[in-house]
Amino acid sequence: MKTIFSGIQPSGTITLGNYIGALKQFVELQNEYNCYFCIVDQHAITVPQDPATLRKNIRSLAALYIAVGIDPEKATLFIQSEVPAHAQAGWLMQCVSYIGELERMTQFKDKSAGKEAVSASLLTYPPLMAADILLYNADLVPVGEDQKQHLELTRDLAERFNKKYREILTIPEVRIPEVGARIMSLQDPTKKMSKSDPNQKAFLALLDDPKQIEKKIKSAVTDSEGIVKYDKENKPGISNLLSIYTILGNKTIAELEEMYHGKGYGDFKGDLANVVINAFKPIQDKYYELMESNELDEILDLGAEKANKIASLTLKKMENAMGLGRKRK
Repeated sequence: MKTIFSGIQPSGTITLGNYIGALKQFVELQNEYNCYFCIVDQHAITVPQDPATLRKNIRSLAALYIAVGIDPEKATLFIQSEVPAHAQAGWLMQCVSYIGELERMTQFKDKSAGKEAVSASLLTYPPLMAADILLYNADLVPVGEDQKQHLELTRDLAERFNKKYREILTIPEVRIPEVGARIMSLQDPTKKMSKSDPNQKAFLALLDDPKQIEKKIKSAVTDSEGIVKYDKENKPGISNLLSIYTILGNKTIAELEEMYHGKGYGDFKGDLANVVINAFKPIQDKYYELMESNELDEILDLGAEKANKIASLTLKKMENAMGLGRKRK
C-alpha cells in the first residue's frame, strides 16, 4: 500500500475550500492509502502567533480532522511539534538546500515583500516541509497548486541527498486534486477562497452557524443575467456556486442547470444555503462533542506514538548517512 502525507497549518478558520480541496478528499484517501495527516504547528510560527490562540487552533483543527471523517484506525493523525524528528530532519534538509533556491520560492517572496525584517524560518520553511514528507517515505503528497513549487523542491532535495549520501529517501509524487481543488471567493470569484481574506463574507467557514451560511451565500457575487448556467469564464460567480452545490449536494452540473431552468438566483442561493447547512451539521455536531471529551487527546497521543516510530527510523538513517554522532563498536 502506498503512503500519503499531508499537513495543514493551524492558523485559524477552516473554510469550505479547505474542506472540499483537502479534508473531504482525505476521508476517501484513507481507504486506499497508508495516510499520515499532520497538524503542522511548527510551520505556523514562521509568522507571529499568539501562543494561547495557536494552542486553541491546534486542538480545533485536530477535532475537525476527526469530525469530517478521518478514522484514527485507518489514518495516523498527529501534531508536528510532538514528533521531534521533524525539526531535526528539517535541519538536515537545510544543510542540503541552497539559499538561492529558497529565495526563489514564490511564497517567501509574497510573504516577505515590503517588510523590513522577516523571520529566517520564513526562508527555511521549505526544507522543514520536505522533512515532514520524507520522514514517512511518502509516495504521494496531495497539494493545491500554491504548494506545487514546494513539492518540486522537496523532490530536488531528496534526490540531492540520495546522490550525495545514500539512497535512503523516497522521492514523492505530487497529487493535485482533480475536482474541487479551487473553490473561489464568494465576493471575488476570480480569486481562491481564503481564510485570511479580510472580508468575512468572502468565505464559508466549517464552523459557521446556519444564519451566517445563509447570509454569506445570499450576498455572494453573481451577475446580472439571472440564468443558472455553468460558464467559468463569463459567469465565474454562479459557476463557483454550482461547483459547491454539485460537490455537497451530489448532483451534476447538468442536473442543477435543469432544476433551475427558468428560476432566478434567489431560489438557487436559498437551496444552496440549505445544502451547505445540512452538509456542515454532522461535522459541527461531532466537532463540539470532541472538543468537550478526552477522546481527542487519546487519538493525538496514539498518533504521535505511531508517527514517532516511523519518523525516528528515517531520521536515524539520514544521520548515519551524513556521519553524525557515534558509531558503536
